[in-house]
Amino acid sequence: MPARIVLVRHGETEWSATGRHTGRTDIPLTEEGRAMARALGARLTKAPWNGLPDALVYTSPLGRAEETCELAGFGDRAVERPELLEWDYGQYEGRTGADIRATDHPGWLIWRDGVPGGEKLSEVAARVDAFLAGLNEEHGVPEQDTTVMHCADQDVVLFAHGHLLRILTARWLGLPPEFAQRFKLGTAALCVLSWEYGAPAVEVWNDLSHLEGLTAGH
Repeated sequence: MPARIVLVRHGETEWSATGRHTGRTDIPLTEEGRAMARALGARLTKAPWNGLPDALVYTSPLGRAEETCELAGFGDRAVERPELLEWDYGQYEGRTGADIRATDHPGWLIWRDGVPGGEKLSEVAARVDAFLAGLNEEHGVPEQDTTVMHCADQDVVLFAHGHLLRILTARWLGLPPEFAQRFKLGTAALCVLSWEYGAPAVEVWNDLSHLEGLTAGH
């Protein structure tokens, strides 16, 4: 089996529950978000994951991702990576899309129109491209186009954020970052990127089955 990249979006926060854009503001997990993280960790201890004992683990430096990582049982071996920070939303930080469209920019779409005073989509894509290229180097593979890279037989686990992980997935597939709009991703969702006939592929996407039975919404 070639290496997999296991993606975990952080658990629920007050802002994620209400659709507010949460970039660099360090909003903590809600109690529901902590329960989500524990449920995810419980799932990953069982087959076929068995705790992913040999995986490399990386996390965004933001508290909501780090706490999810810790509660899921991976905190003791996680390495912070600044490339995994969420999109900097600039002046739209903390606001919902509905509010922005009603008061500032009718018809606004972040994937097309961007954010004033924040990062450009191309800049976020450059960050994830650099991260993926770095994985190649850590696995002993020369830097090259990520659409044709091949890593050694080792899993990687990433704890990060919704938009960031969607953009990373688009770039893993060799697609433009705007394609990330088409990847819906819930809080505490589990995804797996892997390979099919030597080409990057999506093996699992937006799997929330470990959250069944939790009482509050997500």
